[in-house]
Amino acid sequence: MMLVAVDVAAGVATEVATVVGEAVPPESPSVETIASPLPPPFDDWYLAARPFLSHEETRAFLTLTQNYQREAFIERFWAVRDPYPETARNELREQFDYWSQAIPEVYGTLEDARGTMLMLHGKPSHVLPVRCAQAKPIEIWVYNESRRLREPFFLVFRQQSQNDPARLLDPGEMVSLLGGSSCLGSPHLADVLTYVQANPDAYALLLKRVLQRPRPDSEEWLAAFQAFSTEIEPDAEPLPTTLALQFPGRFDGRTVVQALLTLDGSATSVADFRGHRSLDFLLVGEVVRGGGLFESFRYRFGVPVDDAPVPARIPLAFQRHLRPGAYQLILRVEDLNGHAMARLVEDIEVPASEHQLPPPPPTDAETARIFAEASAAVTSGRPTLRIVPPGGDILAGFVRFDTLAVGTSIDRVRFLLDDRELMTKTRPPFNVEIDLGEVPQLHSLRVEALDAEGNLLAIDERWINAGANRFAVRLIEPSSGDSYRDSIQARVDVQLPEGRTLERLEFYLDEDLMATLYQPPYVQPIALRGPAPAYIRAVAYLPDGHATEDLVFINSPGNLEAIEVQTVELFTSVLDGGGRPVEGLTRSDFTVREDGVGQTLKRFEWLDDLPIQAGILIDNSASMRANLAEVKGQALQFLNQTITPRDRAAIITFNRFPRLTVPLTSDLGELGGGLAGLSAEGGTSLYDSVVFSLYYFTGIKGKRALLILSDGKDESSEFSFEETLQFARRAGVTVYSVGLRIAPGTARSRLEAIASDTGGQAFFIQRVAELEAVYEAIERELRSQYLLVYQSTNTDSVNEYREVEVATRRRELEVRTLSGYYP
Repeated sequence: MMLVAVDVAAGVATEVATVVGEAVPPESPSVETIASPLPPPFDDWYLAARPFLSHEETRAFLTLTQNYQREAFIERFWAVRDPYPETARNELREQFDYWSQAIPEVYGTLEDARGTMLMLHGKPSHVLPVRCAQAKPIEIWVYNESRRLREPFFLVFRQQSQNDPARLLDPGEMVSLLGGSSCLGSPHLADVLTYVQANPDAYALLLKRVLQRPRPDSEEWLAAFQAFSTEIEPDAEPLPTTLALQFPGRFDGRTVVQALLTLDGSATSVADFRGHRSLDFLLVGEVVRGGGLFESFRYRFGVPVDDAPVPARIPLAFQRHLRPGAYQLILRVEDLNGHAMARLVEDIEVPASEHQLPPPPPTDAETARIFAEASAAVTSGRPTLRIVPPGGDILAGFVRFDTLAVGTSIDRVRFLLDDRELMTKTRPPFNVEIDLGEVPQLHSLRVEALDAEGNLLAIDERWINAGANRFAVRLIEPSSGDSYRDSIQARVDVQLPEGRTLERLEFYLDEDLMATLYQPPYVQPIALRGPAPAYIRAVAYLPDGHATEDLVFINSPGNLEAIEVQTVELFTSVLDGGGRPVEGLTRSDFTVREDGVGQTLKRFEWLDDLPIQAGILIDNSASMRANLAEVKGQALQFLNQTITPRDRAAIITFNRFPRLTVPLTSDLGELGGGLAGLSAEGGTSLYDSVVFSLYYFTGIKGKRALLILSDGKDESSEFSFEETLQFARRAGVTVYSVGLRIAPGTARSRLEAIASDTGGQAFFIQRVAELEAVYEAIERELRSQYLLVYQSTNTDSVNEYREVEVATRRRELEVRTLSGYYP
């Protein structure tokens, strides 16, 4: 029996040894890969952090050559492991800092395995020393649970001698202690060894979880960090490059540093993709201040050459906005089509005020000429203009907008709402009261400062009622229709969904990609091809691939007229007589009419796997007290059955006021937790809550749906039903109304109207148990729709409701889609 037990444990030992090898401090890279020995205090940090470092992170850290790079690595390393990133504290780092100081004092070294467990799990619940005659010291640690593992577990440590660091024993080593150890008289050790002998596989899996390193929130953080390295490869060919710096002015309290790079064209390589020839370069930079990394940045440049010869000198330009002071600028320029690189290091002194701005240093004459217009766009002492956002998120009615205008040359300020001029003010204060209408809707407010001759001095723009999830980019400069010859300065405003980051921003001249920015400021000088008509396009991308863009025409003829073309997307459900989705229809089966005028479909798709963005609006007012527990259970079941990793859902609750309980997420645990804490209390503001929910979806693209679960009562809303219905028509979100015990009448017909006009459906039930069938019908419909896209033939700019009618040749089928839209 004993031999069988040992054999089983030995079979597990190989796996556990691998587990231990993966989870305990990794082996250091070979000495050839280490640039130099780690200086203090980074040597101590590395020794303490080995339980947390992956093999890739270890290699990356040990090959860094500069202390400011090591400091930046450590900051980022802990940031991606912050258990609660929404708070100012990083609890994991605080615990690390405490134990990295305490462990050497207790055990004499950071290499003691007990120190590793303190780092990972904190103090054990019990420490059971085992005293053995003529045997190596043994210690058993028992955890009832730890901050990382919410279950009981135990660990066995052993020392070679009293003064040596302890080792963590794997199951094979532990079972071998049964073979005649003098410690078997210890009841604690006997119990532990007996358990491991009987359950070697279970203990091996438990040990694997115990030793698991804390994972970063992004597995790609290291690659992103390394992408900002300014080191060049040893075998890279030289790329002769000169650098000239200018300080053309100030922006938002910082000095604009404009860098002009001139590359030797003979050292570059041309890419040829299906006849499209271009030069492509990657620029990586670091700004060091006081021995620490102030910022890092990355740009990608494209220079189309087509059939022309490669220029002898290739100009590139970029801007950074820095506070006054002394810096070191480090740049790496890489030819992406060859293997040539350049590394430049420049000490710079950034001036504090416009009076201290030195004249531009001498540079290549052609480069200076090309970017003269872009430099002039950042004039010292240039006037500034900023819109002061009013209070509140959802704005309607008359709202006052103030501006901050600075500059003696400002003669007047022009206000434009949705690109239509409202008024011009010729004296301060430059403010305006705007009637935004009774129903909240998306607007853009633009303000322009002009001098006495009508020249544009400064611009600002702000979205109104954009919501927290809107993703948009707007070109602030250049101005549409203005004339330029050699260069322009492109400046954009980017609005990101709450909690999201920008992956990159691309600038195009016509259809040629000129520059890619990976970080703010989103300002880029662009060389033109002379005064010919052209357009500048800015395209912004999120990490998941979603994109948004804006376009501005420059040097355009005075008679060029802009015509707005409205693209309309119709998510359409087609049901048979039994309420079941109908598949297999073709484009020719559908007819679409707008205000009675036939429209031509530009796109037609059957959608059965499109990601869903859904919101559940739950009435938790006092009138729902008897049913809320069952309602929560049914809602959770719907989420578990419907939401896949590609979908997102939000939970919004309301009584007197709406509340975003759980923002959009695909985390079912978070959604379930939001439902768990609901209680029924207070009055009911149904219409306000519908407007709030639809507003939350503003800016989100794709298939969007809102499920309303209520008893239909409204006691205290500020928005009327008519205003709510108009807002729902504008929102473009499909609404499904579920009424609980609502008798025929006004409340019922209003829920039906909101659902019908948005392409959804209303359901009325008497028992909460009926929700399961309702949710199944909604899920089936959301996963079985047609997408019909057309460009409206109505080019009028009048903001009036346009009715839409969709029909099929098979008259027996029911077609549901939105009943119309506002352009």
